[in-house]
Amino acid sequence: MAHAAFLGLGVMGFPMAGHLASKGHQVRVWNRTRAKSDAWTQAHPGAAADTPANAVGGADFVFMCLGDDPDVRAVAVTVLDHMKPGAALVDHTTASAALARELDAACAQRGLLWLDAPVSGGQAGAENGQLSIMCGGSDAAFAAAGPVMAAYAKSMVHAGPAGAGQLVKMVNQICIAGLVQGLAEGLHFAEAAGLDAETVINAVSKGAAQSWQMDNRWQTMAQGEFNFGFAVDWMRKDLRIALEEARANGAHLPVTALVDQFYAEIQSMGGGRWDTSSLIARLNAAKGE
Repeated sequence: MAHAAFLGLGVMGFPMAGHLASKGHQVRVWNRTRAKSDAWTQAHPGAAADTPANAVGGADFVFMCLGDDPDVRAVAVTVLDHMKPGAALVDHTTASAALARELDAACAQRGLLWLDAPVSGGQAGAENGQLSIMCGGSDAAFAAAGPVMAAYAKSMVHAGPAGAGQLVKMVNQICIAGLVQGLAEGLHFAEAAGLDAETVINAVSKGAAQSWQMDNRWQTMAQGEFNFGFAVDWMRKDLRIALEEARANGAHLPVTALVDQFYAEIQSMGGGRWDTSSLIARLNAAKGE
């Protein structure tokens, strides 16, 4: 069993660290708000640290699940010189590929392994140990961290060198943005046409229109309930990262850019903490509902 540190106990990190502990790994956690660390230690075997540096001492693996590039960089800079040689720093945050490459280089200078490993599956996936993990880094880093990450993974793919995991996560978010907008428009159209939503979904979900979003979100979308899954505020952060990368590599993302602005409208409606399926609320508001 491994000695692990887990830095960041949000809606994803809290259960992910819990799965590590439940599999018998020795886990020490840190969170910016100490109350979350205390709540974690009450629910799981393990210890809490007052600082990131204190959390990582002696750890074979240091996992981060934070907010955005500035958070990741600040915490990583704090812990790198306190990690033992040969340990692995694994970042589950959705962040930029450029930062992943920067931290990979910093790890290499210190004899550490690096893996950027953003996840997909949302809060439910984290709680159920059913996350999809997209990894970038060396073969050695993936081979070392994979068996430990299996505590909360449904699937893991090694996509390439440092930064590749983040690039694959960008593809994931690009695809989701278009899918949710299409589903929102389909449901909105069905209602305007006087169709029964359940009947429509039963008909189209058996064919080419089927998707995870349709299977899991159509009913709550039709009912105007948006407290399930990934928040709009975080989706806009992820789409910002993807659009910045697209400007750098020359990719054209017209639908993604448009849906990003639709999410901005959702934020202006007070829906920043609604889940991403709330795109239908913007359409219904325009119709006067």
